[in-house]
Amino acid sequence: MQLTTHTDYALRLLVYLAVHHGKQPATIQDAATRFDISSNHLAKVAQTLVQHGYIVSHRGRGGGLKLALPVADIGIGKLVRKTENLQLLPCFSDEIACPIQPACILRNALHKAQAAFLNVLDDYTLADVIFNKDRLQELLEIPEST
Repeated sequence: MQLTTHTDYALRLLVYLAVHHGKQPATIQDAATRFDISSNHLAKVAQTLVQHGYIVSHRGRGGGLKLALPVADIGIGKLVRKTENLQLLPCFSDEIACPIQPACILRNALHKAQAAFLNVLDDYTLADVIFNKDRLQELLEIPEST
């Protein structure tokens, strides 16, 4: 299964916010620069994360982004379910009628594969992903007093 850029950026932004340790909230521009990605696209991703309650956004001077939940409470599988369209094929929808659907083994196999993929992701939280926080800060060149 291939994740969309939107989910990729959501995961990156959550990692960045989890390892950002400054006194000021993190900014979209700073995160985008550190990952060398589009700040406009990252802003849309941040809106999605705010809507789903993963982050909070403060506008104005001194504003920025912060995690809304403890890192141990942010499940990777749950995030992927919220940010991805998980209909791998049109027949995954109840609205599409396929003449072979009652006997289709491929559809069932793909459902099982997708469930296995998501079950593995369910075993991970943001806390697990940032276990090597010091190394991530080093790679993202986050100074000690940001």
